[in-house]
Amino acid sequence: MTLEIIEARPDLKPVVLNLGLYYIYDFTEFVGFRCPDDGLFRRSHWDKYWTEPGRWAFYVKVDGEPGGFVLVSTEGTQPGTMYTIEEFFIMRKFRKRGLGQKVAFDILNRFRGKWEVREVVQNEPAIAFWRKVIERYTQGRYTELPEPVQHGKYVWVVQTFDNSDRVAQ
Repeated sequence: MTLEIIEARPDLKPVVLNLGLYYIYDFTEFVGFRCPDDGLFRRSHWDKYWTEPGRWAFYVKVDGEPGGFVLVSTEGTQPGTMYTIEEFFIMRKFRKRGLGQKVAFDILNRFRGKWEVREVVQNEPAIAFWRKVIERYTQGRYTELPEPVQHGKYVWVVQTFDNSDRVAQ
């Protein structure tokens, strides 16, 4: 299985936005988004990943086909946060194969500093995934806030860690 994680330049923006439709569809299971009357979920607020500093979009290809994306920003809920995983999506057909962990490790290794990863409290699979991945990535040197955090319109489970001195694996 061939995995590519590519910084999504403007030419890949339409692909990431299209994959975002599947991501938002999957997310309806946890937060109950209402499907718009035209059947098309919007993700126009993601344009900022191609226009604002402190934001990065990555496109994931698996065996030459679209496999997912990751959106990273510098906006955290905790003081001192340097990087946050804003959105993380792997197509269902590629899940449960260790690809998500490989993608996560790759992205985390690209940015050194104080990280925050957060999952909406209703998304139990994401919470379990990130706890396992962060535990492995940090070898247990991370903190999960004792209480969920209200940020925007959602309540989040939040993990924090600093990878400044980590040797890439």
